Amino acid sequence: MSANVEAKKQIVEEIKAKIQASKSVVLADYNKLTVLEVTALRRKFKEANCEYKVYKNTLVRKAFNELGITDFDADLNGTTATVFCADETSGAAVFAKETKANPALVEKVVPKCAFVENKYLDKAGVKALSAIPSKEVLIAKMLGCFQSSLSKFVGVLDQIAKAKEGNN
Repeated sequence: MSANVEAKKQIVEEIKAKIQASKSVVLADYNKLTVLEVTALRRKFKEANCEYKVYKNTLVRKAFNELGITDFDADLNGTTATVFCADETSGAAVFAKETKANPALVEKVVPKCAFVENKYLDKAGVKALSAIPSKEVLIAKMLGCFQSSLSKFVGVLDQIAKAKEGNN
């Protein structure tokens, strides 16, 4: 086999490994982004524990197909960036946050679809996903609720004990 075919096979294997290791994968159209804008986006994704990569659509399609996933075939056309994420929501959240902070990016970078928990999400699904807080934030909120309830319960018990002492 030629060296080019062998190199492409290695890239497909690399993409497959990244898909399997990621909790979510977001595909986005990055048309007309400047080098500075791409660099800033990459930095934001890195801070969110995500990896922003640009591969040939045919190689990404082949990687998904080899994993038995054909839902992305229609979305893998034109300029496509692939974002591999360590959690379910961070990739979509970074897109939403950055386009909100910089309105010039709204038409330059548009999420196409996502792959979360072995399921295909369309553009609307990615938008809904971006509104969900990360798992860590949800756990912190839940623990805050528990702590609040427990402290109120302890306060009630304390008031009951003080009331009994006052009656004696």
